[in-house]
Amino acid sequence: MTDQDPLTRHDVSPAAADRDRGAELPSTEVDVVVIGGGPAGLSAALNLGRARASVVVVDAGRPRNAATLRSHGFLTRDGVPPLELRKLARAELAAYPNVRVLDRTVVTALQERDCGDGRRFLAALKGRGTGIPPAVAARSVLVATGLRETLPDIPSLRAYYGMTVFSCAACDAWELQDRPLALIGETADLAARARLIARWTDRLTVFTNGSDAVDTVEEAELAASGIVVERRPIDDLEGERGTVSAVRLQGGERVGIEGGFVRPQWHPALDFVAGIDLDLDRFGNLVTDRSGRTSVPGLYAAGDAASPGPQQLIVAAGQGARAAAVLVHDLVGVRTAH
Repeated sequence: MTDQDPLTRHDVSPAAADRDRGAELPSTEVDVVVIGGGPAGLSAALNLGRARASVVVVDAGRPRNAATLRSHGFLTRDGVPPLELRKLARAELAAYPNVRVLDRTVVTALQERDCGDGRRFLAALKGRGTGIPPAVAARSVLVATGLRETLPDIPSLRAYYGMTVFSCAACDAWELQDRPLALIGETADLAARARLIARWTDRLTVFTNGSDAVDTVEEAELAASGIVVERRPIDDLEGERGTVSAVRLQGGERVGIEGGFVRPQWHPALDFVAGIDLDLDRFGNLVTDRSGRTSVPGLYAAGDAASPGPQQLIVAAGQGARAAAVLVHDLVGVRTAH
């Protein structure tokens, strides 16, 4: 780790420019670039900052849970709005002068570069704020960009999403327990998701929206547990002011509900690593060991960008903290066990 000001401008010699084939080197060089300003990225940045690493956090400012009014399951912060949780985390980071957060900024490309004194990563940046450098170089990179989600094509779904229709049962089912609920989805794991949600209610209807997401064997198993499967396409949801009251099927029939869950399709937000030969799993997530190391030395991942697991804020924050601890040991050459 460097003892110099983490945001000091560095002069680039002609020889260094030649080594990088004429590409413009950045004015900022740090120990770690953290890509993503969610719970995984901010938790990692906090722990890296406390370890005296110089850190730049690149935050696009478009969190996937922006529509959610309350986050749950985070010890000491149960029920806090996700945006408030981010605000609290950012306030804590402000106490560490070696950590800089670039707001409304994205990494457009990440490359490995030989700068003559060991491995470096070069992150090209694009930002809407002021004072955003064109790029930043780092000894290590932590990817914490999470996932993009695609919801079923139902016109009014977004009007209820995050208020009375959710995607995470562990996060939000407690508030909907014992009510008549819907589960809407078109993915192959819909029956398994239905069995999970049935822990909180015995009045559950699964809507496949015209898809074959639930086969006949699964339908029979669900029916034996009192779970109804409705295969007809959905016309729209009904309700007012974010409170859903019915699923309207094509043809006009309405099924009354008092809340529900949707199964999105998730896609890793990893376009910027296309130029690096990384191992990905079958879902397109970064493959890591249990400590967050990817297949490329110096490149780590935490949260939903890594191989999928429970999508809870506290889990992502824990993964970020763990990856940060391992990263610090690797920076100083103390290899930790996988």
